[in-house]
Amino acid sequence: MHTDGLSDLEREILAFEQDWVTHAGAKESAVLERFGITPADYHLQLNRLIDLPAAEAHAPRLVRRLRRLRATRQEQRAARRIAG
Repeated sequence: MHTDGLSDLEREILAFEQDWVTHAGAKESAVLERFGITPADYHLQLNRLIDLPAAEAHAPRLVRRLRRLRATRQEQRAARRIAG
């Protein structure tokens, strides 16, 4: 743990998420190669991570953007359930 309360892995996930588009290939492949975990596990960790105040303090714009994207996806899923 660093003094900001984030582990090395958490900091690395935030850094990866910040610039993953610069990596060649699909994000899923890059996640598996870089972290050795499945894309599903990566997204579980990322979603937990963006709820941490320490993550927001470390990368405020990124975390807020990811929270907005997550909220939008949740709203879209809820709307599809209601419509379908």
